[in-house]
Amino acid sequence: MARQALTGSRVRDRRLMLGLRQADLAHAVEISPAYLNLIEHNRRRVRPELLVRLAEALKVEATVLAEGGEGALFDALREAAASPEPGLSPEIDLLEEFAGRFPGWAGLLAARQGQVVRLSKVVESLSERMAQDPFLAASLHEVVSAITAVRSTSAILAETEDLEPEWRTRFHKNIYEDSLRLSNVSAALVAWLDQARAPEAGLSSPQEEMEDWLQARDWHVEELEGLNPPRPESLLAGAPQLASAAGRALTLAYLRNYTADAVALPWMRLAKALDQRGPDPLLLAQSLDVPVPLVLRRLACLPRGQLAGVGLVACDGSGGIVFRRPAPGFPMPRSGAACGLLPLFETLAQPGTPLRRLVQVTGRGSGARFWAYSWCDRSWPQGFEGPMVAQAVMLLIPAGGAEGPTRRIGPSCRICSEQSCAARREPSFVL
Repeated sequence: MARQALTGSRVRDRRLMLGLRQADLAHAVEISPAYLNLIEHNRRRVRPELLVRLAEALKVEATVLAEGGEGALFDALREAAASPEPGLSPEIDLLEEFAGRFPGWAGLLAARQGQVVRLSKVVESLSERMAQDPFLAASLHEVVSAITAVRSTSAILAETEDLEPEWRTRFHKNIYEDSLRLSNVSAALVAWLDQARAPEAGLSSPQEEMEDWLQARDWHVEELEGLNPPRPESLLAGAPQLASAAGRALTLAYLRNYTADAVALPWMRLAKALDQRGPDPLLLAQSLDVPVPLVLRRLACLPRGQLAGVGLVACDGSGGIVFRRPAPGFPMPRSGAACGLLPLFETLAQPGTPLRRLVQVTGRGSGARFWAYSWCDRSWPQGFEGPMVAQAVMLLIPAGGAEGPTRRIGPSCRICSEQSCAARREPSFVL
């Protein structure tokens, strides 16, 4: 049974724990006791606005009623199932039963999935830095140079028996100087690599700082969703993820846009339309009479439990990635390393045209499928005399067992297993 199907049971358990009568709770949320009885027996689905009222009356977060206390556990298990081993098909519909019958095993699997995600981020960070950081290339070249010099000099000393003392002394000095150079370069290289385990050292880019801050809030900024939202600046005070001034400035600009989006399309209004029309962004935009990009952005920041497993990627007119919200099972592109076959880039050539593609993730454990909804907007913020500015956004929604023409999407070319890809830019390390 899906977690949302048990919302009524959680309402009943919470009501009984507080010692409330069914009639009293029904009166507090302005529904009939009979209707509340149907909800508590999971025979009626709880509308988003009613869920909020129930949560307020029961003095609990709405997500606790919708998701239960095991929300993080179920999210981790679902993420683990998104990229199964080849030949395995996890029974997603039995996920809650598995966690209920075997909580120890479920917790262990969730913990292992968290460890996999953390290690994957470290590998991804190192891979990107190895591909783009000039310090690494120069350091490795210096290491090879020093080793070659030491080896050549050592070979002369070992193979020449009648070497004059003056030359022997000179070669010994060369070995000492080259070994010292090798030691210094190696120490600097090790320190550089160790920084990957110290995010507080300032390794993260401003964009990564912003995304870490948003991820800590599950991508939903509750404070900015009300009728009288606070100033976005007040939310950034003391945030540990925002270590740099650039990161705080970028996050502040995002929160100002978030506030405008929340005013233009409140999440409860979107959630109601989502319940009635389904997740197709174009149909939602038409029914709500709002722009498609607004719907794409708002779908990616709904509260937990409204639309699970979604991701969002945005790029500017150059194709540079300007925003990433990870989707479980989908390799999020990074600046300069994104797959050239992403529908996100395709839509740059088709501004104002809705684009939907069924994409499948390649590589080890591949099989996860997503609907990719893309849209590109062009604007002239400085008028006729100014430049054209383009931005494309792509929403990812898990496609499950959807059938149809599928486009295979990989991570960066260097670690993609699709050797015959027509869009490949450079050879892959994966054989």
